[in-house]
Amino acid sequence: MAAMFGGLSVILGAFAAHQLKSMLPADEVTVFETGVRYQFYHALALLAVGLAYHQFVEKWARRACNCFIIGIVLFSGSLYALTFLHANAITPAVKLIGPITPLGGLFFIGGWALLLVAAIKKREPQDQ
Repeated sequence: MAAMFGGLSVILGAFAAHQLKSMLPADEVTVFETGVRYQFYHALALLAVGLAYHQFVEKWARRACNCFIIGIVLFSGSLYALTFLHANAITPAVKLIGPITPLGGLFFIGGWALLLVAAIKKREPQDQ
């Protein structure tokens, strides 16, 4: 998942830099780029958890990763959708999509909190 989201963020970032800037006003491109940035941050978080997975109590690390994945889909996905809707002048749907972004942010925060729990409840040597 980390590799998929990381690679996709590079592709979407390049799209924003080269294609979107010629199609949309700067403030709307900034919204899209925010989605890309947070997606990439959390792809790196997924990678870090994956690399250190054996150090954590499995259920907490898995829960943190699930929150990061849901956060990427909701937070970044909603920003991508909002950019698409604005670009195509589909304004009624913006009111439906807009509230999804902060929900994704809550999942990001929850993921970091769960990762903290995973670190605190670090596996004891006999648990490995």
